[in-house]
Amino acid sequence: MELSNISHPSNTGYGSFAVKPGYQSSPEECQTCKNRKYQDGSDENVSFKTPSHIPPSASGAMIRAHEAEHVSNAYTKAAEKNGRVLSADVAIRLAICPECGRTYTAGGVTRTKIRYPDESNPYQQNQESRHSAIYPGQKLDYSA
Repeated sequence: MELSNISHPSNTGYGSFAVKPGYQSSPEECQTCKNRKYQDGSDENVSFKTPSHIPPSASGAMIRAHEAEHVSNAYTKAAEKNGRVLSADVAIRLAICPECGRTYTAGGVTRTKIRYPDESNPYQQNQESRHSAIYPGQKLDYSA
């Protein structure tokens, strides 16, 4: 990167009306960014169920908050049925606007794994009986 690009913010296209080389418009007047909408495709009760516009400058924070709703729902769902959240992974995607060259948060995906105890499962019952045979007396307080 040339030093002149750092010292002259108007050359970068951010915070000014200058057009970046190779792009059609500056970020301030980009129609693609103005018309971009986000919508959630899950069956959970979270935000963005209807298509909504988010400005590129706020897209990162709002999408991270939205994905956090999915993680929170997983913990609530697990607690209701005596389950345990094994993992909750959030992946955020970035993209570059083809018209103005601005980097924006394009979306996110949350994957959760929840384990529920299944008392009717014979393997689960066998595991519990083995644990009760292995672990009795291991938590005794000998100081008493």
